[in-house]
Amino acid sequence: MEQATFLKINPADSVVVCLQPKKKGDIIEVDGQQIVIAQDTPAGHKVLIRDVDEGENIIKYGYPIGHARQSLKAGDWVNENNLKTNLSGTLEYTYEPVDEKLAIAHENRTFKGYVRKNGDVGVRNEIWIVPTVGCVNGIAEKLARQLSEELRMKSEDSALQVQAWHHNYGCSQLSEDHENTRKVLRDICLHPNAGAVLVLSLGCENNQPEDFMQMLGDYDKERIRLLVTQRVDGDEVEEGMRILRELADIAGKDRREEVPVSKLRVGLKCGGSDGFSGITANPLVGEFSDWLVAQGGTSVLTEVPEMFGAETILMNRCETRELFDQTVSMINNFKNYFLSHGEPVGENPSPGNKAGGISTLEDKALGCTQKCGRAPVSGVMEYGDRLQHNGLNLLSAPGNDLVAATALASCGCHIVLFTTGRGTPFGTFVPTMKVATNPTLAARKPMWVDFNAGQLIEGRTMQELVPEFIDKVLSVASGEKARNEENGYREISIFKNGVTL
Repeated sequence: MEQATFLKINPADSVVVCLQPKKKGDIIEVDGQQIVIAQDTPAGHKVLIRDVDEGENIIKYGYPIGHARQSLKAGDWVNENNLKTNLSGTLEYTYEPVDEKLAIAHENRTFKGYVRKNGDVGVRNEIWIVPTVGCVNGIAEKLARQLSEELRMKSEDSALQVQAWHHNYGCSQLSEDHENTRKVLRDICLHPNAGAVLVLSLGCENNQPEDFMQMLGDYDKERIRLLVTQRVDGDEVEEGMRILRELADIAGKDRREEVPVSKLRVGLKCGGSDGFSGITANPLVGEFSDWLVAQGGTSVLTEVPEMFGAETILMNRCETRELFDQTVSMINNFKNYFLSHGEPVGENPSPGNKAGGISTLEDKALGCTQKCGRAPVSGVMEYGDRLQHNGLNLLSAPGNDLVAATALASCGCHIVLFTTGRGTPFGTFVPTMKVATNPTLAARKPMWVDFNAGQLIEGRTMQELVPEFIDKVLSVASGEKARNEENGYREISIFKNGVTL
């Protein structure tokens, strides 16, 4: 069968997406009509299939992605130069719930995880050093290096990984900004992917060590320890190593066991998107999200600014009016955050997004939100909150890759599924699986990419690819390293929104 060279996503669309580059003068046939390509158009970009007047909406995914800046003709290349966002300020919304039943069979799938004392399950068993303040980052890194070396000397194939999660905060912050830092650091300490944690404090910081430890609640005191370096007489590194050796002995006895897939929690993220994101990787991840929810598991969608223009789709999938109201607040609060800094709410697509074929924030959002499939929304969380509900959850966080991925991990996600059309090497403090939107990226950067969703534009079907993707995610949950882990690219980034003293 001849491979398609363009795609009309929705019957109502006024554009098609080029799956291959088009030359000026090329002819495509859409719905029985021949369209002459007016300009050279790169793959992933949009071509208009009917004339539109200045100010008229242009439709993709069945929804407006902005309006024409001037009158355009069928065959024109639609991009950021002739398409303008419709987004402005905050809006009032009406709850119009949809009740779409997902016909997905329940499977008795499992993965191999670490069952914790409180019944939670981790997909990794690592030793983490968590600074309460950036002033002790250097000590934390030194401790991590020394313990890693000791473990290697004991056993070349030691399964224990040691990580210090350095950051710049914990002092000179005020009010909500300070609490955001404390909540994210708390969430990291309590994450089940850690077999043991050393909380490393200076002692004089705003994030006072005893108060911070109280935030942890009823934590496992055998596996989470505190060291306040200013209170140590002599060498704080020696004292830290003494504690870490004890923690390593404890965590080193942990073993994986079969647990139901309903225990799995997965974060949904995209970055460096392109024109293929909304037709390959994001829908594939959406199919996985729906499958996981149908098994009783949990998925979390964040990047609130990248919901602008598609937010009503999510709002009307909320299971209750209360969740709808929370989603409205989440969206409008983030718009007010933009406006309070004098920034328009629609200026989101990056240079890489535009080069890849995304022209407006609505264009990006309608593709971005496909990562959460069609499941109902069962929970809405503020930044720094921890998961309370199975099913699909929404989380308030910005679109920045490092900040959003850290927020997903902090709320309790075991793995982050990260779709990308431009490519990125980074990973947060949980496995961060990169799903390529196009085969070119997957071929160019195999050391970054965990799964090639670009197969969908090479003739593979979604029905074929979904089971393979499910198997891949469950393999990573069971211990297979994601590319970012193999490369040692792991870090955290905390949302900064306030005065620095």
